[in-house]
Amino acid sequence: MSLSNRPIYTQAQLSGYLNHINLPNKYHPPTPASAPQNRGTLELLTVLQRHQLAKVPFENLSLHYSKHHSISLDPHDLFDKVVGRGHGGYCMENNCFFGTVLRSLGFDVYSAGARVSNATNGVSGGGYQGWYTTSHFRGRGRKEDWLTVMIEGQRYMVDVGFGSDGPTHPLPLVHDEVTYGIGPQEVRLLHMSIEQNTDPTQRMWVYEHRNDEQSPWMAVYSFTELEFLPPDYTIINFYTSTSRTSFFTYTVICTKMVMESDDVVGTLTLFVADVKRRTRGKTDHLESCETEEQRIKALEKYFGIALSEEEKDGIRGMVTELKG
Repeated sequence: MSLSNRPIYTQAQLSGYLNHINLPNKYHPPTPASAPQNRGTLELLTVLQRHQLAKVPFENLSLHYSKHHSISLDPHDLFDKVVGRGHGGYCMENNCFFGTVLRSLGFDVYSAGARVSNATNGVSGGGYQGWYTTSHFRGRGRKEDWLTVMIEGQRYMVDVGFGSDGPTHPLPLVHDEVTYGIGPQEVRLLHMSIEQNTDPTQRMWVYEHRNDEQSPWMAVYSFTELEFLPPDYTIINFYTSTSRTSFFTYTVICTKMVMESDDVVGTLTLFVADVKRRTRGKTDHLESCETEEQRIKALEKYFGIALSEEEKDGIRGMVTELKG
């Protein structure tokens, strides 16, 4: 067996996932997905990404509301967590899960690393932090002729694991092609050397966004086309989920996209104790939580995440516990 083989989900699992994200039946792909003529199209990829973002939250609850306070990247653990229990996950969880879904549907997909910009994290002075994960897709266009013409051999970047500032549709790896984000937001990719490189000949793709045409561009993250392997993510995930300096170990966050008529129009976010909804440039403060009971109810009310009694007990004694 080839060492490049990756796990895939069964047809029953895929059906369960497509129903979980409320994908309209007209987009449900034919089976078996492994047949060459059934390989995924750009239209299907776009719709899948939007519905994934609107249904599966970007969240780190397992690091706070659990007995084990750990993160598994095993594809079957992820399926149980997302589809079976209605949770989401953080960057590596959501992208690894979505990558497995796409591979199971016949997409030609591999995963690569990205470095989050300091500006995204409110750190001045420019530069980037350590590795995170994105996914790349090569459009095959075998199902419809117009896709063959438009995307034959074209690579697209797809990210469902960056929360509110991530792209909402596949981005072709084309330098300085401006496209839409959420509402008036614009996004683009630049192929360039980043300032921290000691070798200026090395190039990375930089994902940038701006709030509108009059606002300055801000680098969100840079990423490479080099494929990352599962053992790479094991190491990255260990640091991200255990280091006391990692944002995820001392902050509770849960966010998902708001979708109307198949378009992403905003975000819904629980950050520490506050729930906010931002749509079309307007932010509404929905709720402030003072106790764990209130936050647990908010997670179910706004995100559909119902925690078990064991999960609720997991946050006791943690620095993130709301004590009222």
